[in-house]
Amino acid sequence: MQKFKDRWQITSNWQLLFPFLGLTSLVLSGYLIGKRIISLFELQPNDVAYLGILSSLSILFAAVLLWITLKLFSVLEKKWEVTYRWELIAIFIAFAITGSTAARISDPIISLIGLSKETTSGWIYWPLRIFLIFPVYQIILLIVGWLFGQFKFFWNFEKKMLSRMGFARFLKN
Repeated sequence: MQKFKDRWQITSNWQLLFPFLGLTSLVLSGYLIGKRIISLFELQPNDVAYLGILSSLSILFAAVLLWITLKLFSVLEKKWEVTYRWELIAIFIAFAITGSTAARISDPIISLIGLSKETTSGWIYWPLRIFLIFPVYQIILLIVGWLFGQFKFFWNFEKKMLSRMGFARFLKN
């Protein structure tokens, strides 16, 4: 366990929460991908092979997702200049929560305006949905980043992104 803590630069036991949440989300994602693939082959949950195939696919996809994540960590650790490696996990989790939450919130906002996929052209619906979700995403990102103790990182991330989009004059330090 000490070797794991040293690798991720964990100095307090509470910081173990982030690797635990990260691994749990990778396993859950592997399970959901495996379940989706099995549904394509019309296997029923009461089939004998179902559980074995689902377990194998879940482990396979979780391992692939873990490999991809570790590769991203090695690249982004230098680019993002975080103090501790465990912070990368917290940042990835914050991005995942924010993206999922913003996507869930965008549907009721669009419905509140009176638009739906069924009645509105895709050429209008999707750009409008993306345009409306953008400010919601930015606010949620700062809130979730703060909850995960990474507000400074996300505030700097927001300022950099918004200044690249031409909104630098609205961002005062």
